[in-house]
Amino acid sequence: MKLIMAIVNNDDSSLVQTSLTEGGFFVTKLATSGGFLKKGNTTFFIGTNDDRVDAAIEIIKNHAKKRVEKEPTVPPTEMGEFFTPIMVDILVGGATIFVLDIDRFEKI
Repeated sequence: MKLIMAIVNNDDSSLVQTSLTEGGFFVTKLATSGGFLKKGNTTFFIGTNDDRVDAAIEIIKNHAKKRVEKEPTVPPTEMGEFFTPIMVDILVGGATIFVLDIDRFEKI
């Protein structure tokens, strides 16, 4: 038995959850936020048999897409100066996936 932890961008979370459920996976969903961009993410916990791990990961890959977004950055300024944010391209989306071995599972 395996536990898949998948961190997905909020924009993709609904489609990922629907597709996993339609694929026969039981999914627990948590609202999380990233430390770097401080954007909203969704973390999915998926418990499954070893032989279905690749199928779950394939579903996540197909529905968690990477994309480029514009984010404002603030250049360093002296005290009292006005600043103009500079827009930079940031790669967001996709998924971060962890697969963990589970020694014991009980559903009570």
